[in-house]
Parts: sequence; C-alpha cells; structure tokens
Amino acid sequence: MNALLVYMFKAALYLSAFYLIYSIMLSRDTSYARNRAFILLSLASAMILPNFTLQNIKPFDIQFFGKYLSEVFITSSSGGHDKLSSDSSLFTPSHLVFTVYLAGVVIFGLRLLTDLINLIFLILRQKSDGSRIIRFHGFNTAGFSAMGYVFINKKLGPDEAAEIINHEQNHLKRNHFVDILFVGIIKSLQWFNPAIYLFNRSLRAIHEYQADQECLTSGIPVINYQSLILNQVFKTNSFTLTNSFSNPSLIKKRMIMMTKKRTSSLAGMKLLSVIPVIGLVFLFVSAFTKMPSPSSLPSSSEVTAIKSEEVPFIEVEEMPIFPGGDEALLKYLAENTIYPENAKKNSIKGKVVLRFCIASNGTVNRVSVLQGVNPELDAEAIRVVKTLPAFIPGKQGGKAVAVWYMVPITFALK
Repeated sequence: MNALLVYMFKAALYLSAFYLIYSIMLSRDTSYARNRAFILLSLASAMILPNFTLQNIKPFDIQFFGKYLSEVFITSSSGGHDKLSSDSSLFTPSHLVFTVYLAGVVIFGLRLLTDLINLIFLILRQKSDGSRIIRFHGFNTAGFSAMGYVFINKKLGPDEAAEIINHEQNHLKRNHFVDILFVGIIKSLQWFNPAIYLFNRSLRAIHEYQADQECLTSGIPVINYQSLILNQVFKTNSFTLTNSFSNPSLIKKRMIMMTKKRTSSLAGMKLLSVIPVIGLVFLFVSAFTKMPSPSSLPSSSEVTAIKSEEVPFIEVEEMPIFPGGDEALLKYLAENTIYPENAKKNSIKGKVVLRFCIASNGTVNRVSVLQGVNPELDAEAIRVVKTLPAFIPGKQGGKAVAVWYMVPITFALK
C-alpha cells in the first residue's frame, strides 16, 4: 500500500481516538480555552504521531512477503525477452484508492483556496481606509469575521450592528480565524474521516461560546443578547472559512452555555484519560503488520544470518524507489530475463515467486525462492533479480532501513 495512504490511515485513527476523548470527557465543560487548546493539539498530534512506531526486532517477526510487485511474464517466442501481459498493469486497487484520495485532497484544497480568494476580493472591493469594518450586501448572514476584518450586513440597524461587531471583534481578538484555516488544511488531507468534521463543528462552537462570554462579561444583559441571536436564527453563512454570528446549527447550544454553571478546575484531571487511549492506538499502529505464513518462515541458517544483519521491514513510511519507478523495475526484469533453452526444449513452464531485500544502502540481497518450478527457471529468476541496479533506499522515521520485496515471474510457452 502507498506510504502516504498508510500514514493518513494512522493519522485518522489518532484523530478518531482524540475526538472520542473530547466527546465523552470534555465537550460539555465550560472550560472553553482548555477545550480549544485540546482540539488544536489533537489535530497537530494526529499528524505527528504516525511518524513514531515501536520497532520489533525479533527475527521471527520479520515479514517475508513485503511489497508484492506485479507479475512478470516471460515467453519463449520473445527470443529470450519477456513480455508484460495485461495482468502486470500497475493500476491495482491500491492505486485506485490512492487516486480517489488525491482527488478528494484536490477538491477540498481548491474549495479552501477559493474561499480565501473570495474573501480577499471582498476585502479589496469594500474596505475603507483605516477601517477593519467592511459593509456588504447580498449575503444571507448578519455578519462574520475573517482575516482580521469584521463583515457586517448593510441591512442591519445601528444598534444591532454594533452588538454584532462587538461579538465578531472577540473572534478577531482570539485569532479564531487561524484555527479555522488550520482545520481547513487538515480537513483537506483527512476529508474521508468523519472525526475531522466533528472536530470542526466542535471548534466552531467553542469559538462562539468564547465570543458570547466576552460580550456578556462586558455588561450586555443575557435576555437582550439571546434575543439578538434569535433575530438572526434563519441566517446562514456564506463562507466556510469564517466565524459567523448567525450560525443556526449552534443557536440552541449557545443559549444553554450562556447560563450553564462554570466547570470546576478539577475537571481538567479528565485530560489524563488521553494517556491510556492514545497509548493503545500507538501500540495498535506499531503492530499494524501482517503475520508471516508458515511457509515463509526462515530456515535455521537464514535466522542465523539475519541475526547478524539488519532486520527488514514489510512496509515503511517511504518505500524504496527503483530508478524510474515500479514500471521501470518491471520493464528491467522483462528485458533481462532469458528463458533457459533446456527448459524450452523440455516444455518446462510455471511461476517462480522470489523474495528479496532492498538493503538500507539500496542494494539487492537475500534473494531466495518462495515458490519454485524447476532448478533452471528458479536459477534464472534469481540471476536477473540479483542484477537489479541499486534502489533509493526505504526510510522509517527518517532513517534508511531494509525492506522486503516479492515478485512473481511466470515462464510461459507458446
């Protein structure tokens, strides 16, 4: 599987675990600053933690399948050169998943960029010299804030506009727009993960709670402020990158939080629940490998050799790269494998499955037969794999490591 997909899957697991903790332990608390910090740190940690795993160095835990290359076909009618059949196509299910993932990243990334560009154009068209207040018309919202500016609908009366401006300035004072931009970037990368949407909704709610609290602290009566919110209940936001005063999905929650009893400082002890939950995810991610089949277990001589050498991985964050990519690798095997003459004469054919290792210096070693056909065909398959040029080595945690590979070479007669 593509290393980026594996990384994003691991990040999704961490993100889901963090949201589970937030939803159960923290979401009902009124410690808004703590909850905001928890969400932001959760998003950052979910993208960092997949880079760390526990490395198991026990010889019998080595994976002997590794990266499975597409099948290479050698035919006797090709004059000693093989032909890649349609079965060796590189467009595997893994590639299809990767293509769909990249398409999602592009779509969400373009949406984020479009919102930023539209906001910039709105600022350039409407702003007055020295003012951070921008008056607009045509959007179905009372007001919102973004990029250091407060946007207010021209239809609002002076008193109503003043109170909404006060609310939105609280968003600006706390740099809430930076949070939204950060979540937008993570959402572009984790668009397939429901946890990122739940975190986004929760973070926006916290922003509103904080802005509401500031307004009420300044002396605005709760009843008057709630009436102002209800007057805008059917308004909707025009941009996904903004804090909007009239977000209808948050009205009920904001009303409840305004009069809710403040959470005790001792409630912060609930954060300790993060340690065991994330520890379990960390162990699961570290152990996210396949178990070897009995037929792939090494012989006693192989075990002795392996003990004195580096232990190969089945999959790493950055897989080894053959000069020119996998297609060039298959082409090399196809053009350099020779169908043994004696095997042709005796109509010997079949599939030889080889296991080999790309060492930390990029060279090919530990070539062996997992599934043989005939000594001559086996020997030829081993010979051509041993002639492979050096790869760009794979990396785990930024360090070059050995990685197992597996390739099937089919000898066919016409």
